[in-house]
Amino acid sequence: MQLNSLGFPRIGRRRELKFALEKYWRGEITQAELKAVASELRHTHWQWQADAGITQLPVGDFAFYDQVLTLSATLNAIPERHRGEGAIDLDTLFRVARGRAPSGKDAAASEMTKYFNTNYHYLVPELSAEQDFNVAYEQLFDEVAEVQALGHQAKPVLLGPVSFLYLSKTVGQDFDKLSLLPRLVGAYAEILQRFALQGVEWVQLDEPVLALELDNEWQAAFSPAYELLKAAKVKLLLASYYGSIAHHQPLVSALPVAGLHLDLVTAPEQLAVFVDALAPEQVLSLGVINGRNVWAAELDLLAEKLSPLTASLGERLWLGTSCSLLHSPVDLEVETQLAPELKQQLAFARQKLGELGQLRELLQHPASASARTIIETCAARRAAKASAADHEVQARVAALTTADYERDSDFGVRQQKQQQKYRLPLLPTTTIGSFPQTPAIRGLRSRWRKQELTDAAYTEQLQQVTRDTIARQLKLGIDVLVHGEAERNDMVEYFGEQLEGVGFTKHGWVQSYGSRCVKPPLIYGDVSRPKAMTVDWAVFAQSLTDKPVKGMLTGPVTILHWAFAREDISRDAIATQLALAIRDEVQDLQEAGIGIIQIDEPAFREGLPLKQSQWQHYLDWAVNAFKLSAAGVTDETQIHTHMCYSEFNDTIGAIAAMDADVITIETSRSRMELLSAFEDFEYPNEIGPGVYDIHSPNIPTVEAMVHLLEKAAAKIPLRQLWVNPDCGLKTRTWEEVEPALNNMVQATRELRRKLG
Repeated sequence: MQLNSLGFPRIGRRRELKFALEKYWRGEITQAELKAVASELRHTHWQWQADAGITQLPVGDFAFYDQVLTLSATLNAIPERHRGEGAIDLDTLFRVARGRAPSGKDAAASEMTKYFNTNYHYLVPELSAEQDFNVAYEQLFDEVAEVQALGHQAKPVLLGPVSFLYLSKTVGQDFDKLSLLPRLVGAYAEILQRFALQGVEWVQLDEPVLALELDNEWQAAFSPAYELLKAAKVKLLLASYYGSIAHHQPLVSALPVAGLHLDLVTAPEQLAVFVDALAPEQVLSLGVINGRNVWAAELDLLAEKLSPLTASLGERLWLGTSCSLLHSPVDLEVETQLAPELKQQLAFARQKLGELGQLRELLQHPASASARTIIETCAARRAAKASAADHEVQARVAALTTADYERDSDFGVRQQKQQQKYRLPLLPTTTIGSFPQTPAIRGLRSRWRKQELTDAAYTEQLQQVTRDTIARQLKLGIDVLVHGEAERNDMVEYFGEQLEGVGFTKHGWVQSYGSRCVKPPLIYGDVSRPKAMTVDWAVFAQSLTDKPVKGMLTGPVTILHWAFAREDISRDAIATQLALAIRDEVQDLQEAGIGIIQIDEPAFREGLPLKQSQWQHYLDWAVNAFKLSAAGVTDETQIHTHMCYSEFNDTIGAIAAMDADVITIETSRSRMELLSAFEDFEYPNEIGPGVYDIHSPNIPTVEAMVHLLEKAAAKIPLRQLWVNPDCGLKTRTWEEVEPALNNMVQATRELRRKLG
């Protein structure tokens, strides 16, 4: 019974890759030094997997920025504006991702968006009608040779051709993406042939689009593509995840592949559908260990369910994670400060590999002493979970009525009252919330956490940072200010640390994109807010100016999606508990005199089920959670929300139903294309389309932002428009932020003059 790893995190258990990347981008280390760090990480991760009993080690899961971008480079699908004079190299990838690299010319970065329903962001491939595909970048083949030199078998992992094409965007003339498939598959065949020549036995082709409800044209693309690939002298493992693919069973079972991987964490019911259709020699890989959460698996219950298959499939049965472990923190062993009763409930990526081995032990040797220990451990965990209930929170949820979810008046009435109160100019300017987290700020926080600074000294110094942030915004002439969030380590973790029923780690980092990592809280119990979380900072900032300063909160849906939430109750129940906690904070902010409050929901679309037929249930409870958090205020209090890196067309009706007074969105990388959804829908409330791509170090010009604003004004009535960056400015430097915001304000003033 083989154990199957679909992919491992690459950032390092202490974020070694993140720090090396950022040093390289700053010019502090050479590319050779960056590659040396990457090689050491790969060797460590491969050895961990080998020690856990994985015999086919994944290759292709490592990327310096994004694995989809690495594949685009391999296929020679790199935009012309990012190419240098020579061959595609590592700096080419950084120019695609960041708009800038240590070598080559700056160019607008490619669009970045969420990978299916995860918080991982991928670089969207840009394809033209004349696109030619061929092997143009050697990283994948070099890494196969690298793992083989260490004495291991390599299992290359690639996004499959249909999924790659589906996730791409067309540029230039309008054409059908599927017309490129024959050329694309030809390049994949070339890649597989190269692997075969290297002695590779198995290649994993990921086709997560199979979890979608594909139309007939996309379904029809699979058979000819895989018929062409079957000639390769390697065995293909077709893998899909994030949802059931049972609705495509006849299509999938007919494909000429040597093995099939199913995600049984999100869709255990699909196992029965595929077992009966399995070909006599075909391998079945079962994704039974959750690759997207940190809670230890109930291995004893899994073994009971899988035991009948052990006898019938024998060596054709593989045990695996549900998806790549990219979405999990790396290693629980470095968590030395977690409470033991919480730590015993957890399994990070390295421990999940161990769970595969334990599950195999239960299946192959159910009467052994080690099997009995595993079973006893699982039972103890379940007992600990049952004792963590908070009956007061549960009673408060049960007492909610329809009125708790609604504002007092409709938007038209609220808008008039808010305009009378704030007297904002046409095209009011604001930012999304955070300002640069400088090394000095991070150093302060580190010293405070080490108790080298008293609470009073820490607060005093952060107040000075806040004074400086307010002063800079006043000098720039921004209309609605923010306090800058210097006290916050992360937009979710900061709140998680202050909520009951929520724990946090020290090293539980997960890659979001590039070098950006987040540390999701652990929602282990019923959630409540014991005291105000942001009021003191908002009141202090507001005391520094007569201009309005926004209260800044993270919404319940985003906290849920960007946390590792308990699995023993429904997600909508957790969202409701979180919404009540945020509602309490909103009301306290209003009571303290904060009249504009932003409740960010950038993960709203991320939670959308992959199948459209399942959307409505999710949208109903997600919208209600936001409305519950925001509804307990007067008409004069202006509620903002923020969303980014999402396709809005699919959810625009639900976004309107959230009834935020103002929504700010990311639109600059798409050149305002995403705004069309709001135009077509005739979005009724106010909207701030981003005019400044904060994920690139490049400083946008006044002319470029005027152009974007004019495009926005052609789609949305002027009285509804706000002007703002795409997202928070935490990751940028003041040297980048101040000139960019100055240009944003100047662009706004220029457009105001043009419009009279």
